[in-house]
Amino acid sequence: MLVADPPLGRGGSDGATMAGEWSNDELSPRAEIDPATDLRELEDEIARLSGIHAVRVVGDRAGRPIEVHVLADNSKPAKQTVRDVRAVAQTVFGWELDHRIVSVAQLKPEGEPATETGELPPESRVRVIGTSVEIIGVRAEARVVLAAAETEYTGFAEGSAATVARPHLVATATVDALRQIDRSAEAVHLASAEIGRTPTGRVALVTVVYVDAPGELVVSGSAVVRRDRDDAVARAVLDATNRRLGRVDRGGTHR
Repeated sequence: MLVADPPLGRGGSDGATMAGEWSNDELSPRAEIDPATDLRELEDEIARLSGIHAVRVVGDRAGRPIEVHVLADNSKPAKQTVRDVRAVAQTVFGWELDHRIVSVAQLKPEGEPATETGELPPESRVRVIGTSVEIIGVRAEARVVLAAAETEYTGFAEGSAATVARPHLVATATVDALRQIDRSAEAVHLASAEIGRTPTGRVALVTVVYVDAPGELVVSGSAVVRRDRDDAVARAVLDATNRRLGRVDRGGTHR
């Protein structure tokens, strides 16, 4: 009598072997590394550097850093902080970071006079007079009033009413007002705006790109949240631009 072989996968040694292979590949838990884990560990390592208050690392889909935002004090030059960040990424994780993806915002102690070479005198710098956001259904309109010398300028921006979009909306309105003050602000592109947390409170972080063909310059600005978040976002934009407007385009109002 002829006896049929048992069906593969339902009995017999051959079927058991295939089932085991399938289980190992598809059904058994595997120790996979989450790409975001390395980014969080990089943030932790950078935060250990002296003078660092807060760090945020943005990665691509493969888990490699494409943006590194650092909030630091002014105990050492920003360029040194960038070098330290790159050294940590290289020695600990084997990542060679382009210095252009590392932005450093430095906080100055309250009341400390500005000493940076080429900085505009206090009476010539742009100031935030007021901010407001009106919600209309699912849309919102931001209004930011800036003052330069004795003149006020109002910037507007429209967009989504989503809470996460609000910092970017206020920052866009601030840039709109800046372009009325100084035409060199046309070279400013708003890259990001957000509210971050530090051990001592909340801070507005803004990143802008100065287009100076054929090159680009990435600059960040920050401001501690005092009265409200919108006011802090507007001040962070000014922190990123007050010292540089007029340098991109010689035809600007500020020199």
